[in-house]
Amino acid sequence: MNKLKIYSRRPAWFMTFMLGALVAGCGGAEKDPILGADGVAALPPISVQSTDPAAAAVGVCPGATISATFSVPSGLKMDPATVNAMTFTVTGPGPSFTPVTAASVALDTTGLIATFVPQTALSAGVTYTATILGGANGVKDLAVPAQTLVSDYTWSFTAGPATANCPVVLGSASTFGTFGGSAGMTNQGVLTVVKGDIGTTAVSTAVTGFHDAGPQCIYTETALNIGAVTGKIYTAPPPPTVGCPTEGTAATFAIAQQARADALTAYNALVAKPAGPDPGAGNLANLVLTPGVYTAAAGSFMIQGGDLTLDAQGNANAVWVFQMATTLTVGGPGTAFPQSVILVNGAQAKNVYWQVGSAATINAAGGGTMVGTIISQAGAAFSTPGNTTIVTLNGRVLSLGASVTLVDTVVNVPAP
Repeated sequence: MNKLKIYSRRPAWFMTFMLGALVAGCGGAEKDPILGADGVAALPPISVQSTDPAAAAVGVCPGATISATFSVPSGLKMDPATVNAMTFTVTGPGPSFTPVTAASVALDTTGLIATFVPQTALSAGVTYTATILGGANGVKDLAVPAQTLVSDYTWSFTAGPATANCPVVLGSASTFGTFGGSAGMTNQGVLTVVKGDIGTTAVSTAVTGFHDAGPQCIYTETALNIGAVTGKIYTAPPPPTVGCPTEGTAATFAIAQQARADALTAYNALVAKPAGPDPGAGNLANLVLTPGVYTAAAGSFMIQGGDLTLDAQGNANAVWVFQMATTLTVGGPGTAFPQSVILVNGAQAKNVYWQVGSAATINAAGGGTMVGTIISQAGAAFSTPGNTTIVTLNGRVLSLGASVTLVDTVVNVPAP
């Protein structure tokens, strides 16, 4: 009798199981914690894989940038719209946790590294805390639906004194590929591309031969002089055209003023570094230089008769500073023989600096690749009119006073 009862219940149990499975297959069941909706495996949340500086690091350079590298299980990238000064913050010590002002917070081109660039240098001996915001209002990736950093990620580090091997704080000037001081910028040719911002504290009419992505934001271009800017153009009023009311305003002028002030601060910091050797007696051609400060004994540096190689010896944070009281000349003599700066063994363009007391002339013949951030007192010129061989600058050219002239030049602004 008991066996009969057991057997008689089996069909009812089986039908109940099958009905439940059918309902689940039609979307009526809740999301499975392992497989997720519709039997698709749920992605694990994103996480912070590494940071720079590392947690508990000491003696961090005052001019350091702060970055976090994400692990994104979706195989996609982070959502750039969620990586900003609200979701990535740095604070100082004390009960008030004084926030550090960011010059910029952005993702790199891989979409996996977020970098916080401080507006001013960190203070030696101070411990800072960096926070990546998690949760619903935090950073996310580009998966659908988006995966999130489950909870806030924090780490602390302590700044040390500035040394010769420390990078220089560029602040808001870090996003500029070209800055024409108080005099403006000129492009000649149709092959110029600046992959970053450009600016000047002069009026918009002092910028000629350029345009950016803004609607009708064209700065006195002609059929023979067309230069593309992937970022924005910052000048004093008036707007460049009636159709571009967001540029050439009081707001863009204020940004240009801050960029020049930050560039001047960086220039003075470069000047203040202890002088170093002049291994080529003024000519850096055919040299292989390890990290350090190099000072032109006679006041000027040139690279003529061969290329300059910078060897980081495996140190990706290696820094080079070239100090000169007067001019920098790359290529030549005259309008011939372009030369290049070559980076090897981990050297990075963002860690190369040229402090120029007067003006810089880069590859007047066209061609060649220049590397690093050039900060000059009296302007700079790349190539000469009529040349169509592209000059490449992997860095920035920031003039404090006179204008900057580009002729068929491509400027690649390095990541912070």
